[in-house]
Amino acid sequence: MEDNHYQLLDGKAVSAQMKKEMAEEVAQIKAAGGKIPHLAAILVGHDGGSETYVASKVKTCEEIGFKSTLIRYEDDVTEEELLRRVDELNNDPDVDGFIVQLPLPKHISEQKIIEAIDYRKDVDGFHPINVGRMSIGLPCFVSATPAGILELLKRYEIETSGKHCVVLGRSNIVGKPMAMLMMQKTYPGNCTVTVCHSRSKNLKEMCLNADIIIVALGVPEFLKADMVKDGAVIVDVGTTRMPSSVTKSGYKLTGDVKFDEVAPKCSYITPVPGGVGPMTIISLMRNTLLAGKKAIYK
Repeated sequence: MEDNHYQLLDGKAVSAQMKKEMAEEVAQIKAAGGKIPHLAAILVGHDGGSETYVASKVKTCEEIGFKSTLIRYEDDVTEEELLRRVDELNNDPDVDGFIVQLPLPKHISEQKIIEAIDYRKDVDGFHPINVGRMSIGLPCFVSATPAGILELLKRYEIETSGKHCVVLGRSNIVGKPMAMLMMQKTYPGNCTVTVCHSRSKNLKEMCLNADIIIVALGVPEFLKADMVKDGAVIVDVGTTRMPSSVTKSGYKLTGDVKFDEVAPKCSYITPVPGGVGPMTIISLMRNTLLAGKKAIYK
């Protein structure tokens, strides 16, 4: 196996740069007496991952200079109450964009909540109108993880046109939109896209054929070195909390790629943590800025 001296796709560094750019823009808006973008987030219950994500989103808002509002509910909140709150946010002219942190408790229909959100304030990009517009290449809010991955590829000037991109996973949040975006007539895009998942028979052969692999399965260390050709670009979306005796928190984030073994074969690869994660949060912020400026929907 040759060592390609891979380069890290450093999401932490790129997101820090984007944060700086956005903070400057918000300062200009403020100076001109414009409206400060306002993001609201609804958090239901006390899921550890959700708590962490939402706290990080609120903190990033502050650092950029956005206004943010966190609305908390206990696990036993009714669907009706949640829908009422969504309606309130839809009608609040000061709130430019808002998110409902998923997953929600079993007795609440996530789809019903998502569809109740005004698509013009849907900065998560989960509403069918945003998803539909994305699939036909119209301006829309692109969901944060795929948007973040595109930005990462762009800032590292990764060639995508005509390349074979394999997307592992078909979730509505990452796999499907990622495949759709990589096949669009844009940059990054213009790829030949193959989507593989748990039912795919010849998954290994597909991966060995890929110039770019985007792994979003949620299966720790799924992608091994024998599935990757030399010089491939690897984007690891996996973040599974694995118990760990060496970290203070008692767990460590593990990606879907067996990094130590795969990295030496790659031209570029994202680390976990510090790759796709920070890009996801910063992309939500970019959507919030776009919402505040009415850049997508007048």
